[in-house]
Amino acid sequence: MNKIHKITREIRNLLKEEVPVRNNKNAEWEKRILNSSDPAFLSYGLRVPQLDSVALSITNQYEISYEEALQIFKILINTHIHDEKMVTISFISRFKKNFDEMIIDAYYNALKNYCNTWAFCDSSMIKVLGPYLAKKENSALAKKIIKAWASSEHLWIKRASMVIFLKRAMLHKNFNEDFLFKLAEDLRDDPEEYIQKAIGWMLKTCLKYKPDMVFKYLMENRMYFSRSTLRTACEKISAEMKNKILKL
Repeated sequence: MNKIHKITREIRNLLKEEVPVRNNKNAEWEKRILNSSDPAFLSYGLRVPQLDSVALSITNQYEISYEEALQIFKILINTHIHDEKMVTISFISRFKKNFDEMIIDAYYNALKNYCNTWAFCDSSMIKVLGPYLAKKENSALAKKIIKAWASSEHLWIKRASMVIFLKRAMLHKNFNEDFLFKLAEDLRDDPEEYIQKAIGWMLKTCLKYKPDMVFKYLMENRMYFSRSTLRTACEKISAEMKNKILKL
């Protein structure tokens, strides 16, 4: 057994050791919330601290190169087990100093071929790709990736483009409003609810940093966005502002 497969097997075994005692009600609740598109979906019910602990244990025990970490990532995401997918986020994050465009390619492939929940998509972009693409030296690359991914035919790649944008806005506490509005308009006719809510999430995030500008935009364009998008966008603003936007 080579090193890559040995480490992968140990990660899987450590995850199994962490499995909590759960009743059927909790398991069904989690399955309903995650709403996986995979009919063979299985979750151990592990929490983020448990996933972080497994990742830390492995990286402390083994000397792993960035290239080896990417190989392990690619093996673990090809699974029906939710926790094996999610532990890759904690694991690959430990190599963030080495990130280059290979991490973008790895996630593009993961989202296209192996993502089956919003949780994997969103957590990966918030914790891994978003921070990497928020670096000053990656500004041009970030715009290129967001534009390209927003035009994808794949649900999770499109959603990821907006989560990357909003994470960059959160880290910089600023954003390019023209880029934001163009991104929202390019995706607003998409029938997928996960896209509609992501547009709302993106606008809600940006309302924190340029409230007057984004509010004005929503007021002027509210008739073009779905109710789902508008409701999500308005979650954190005053009742008065919310009523104005939602009043058609």
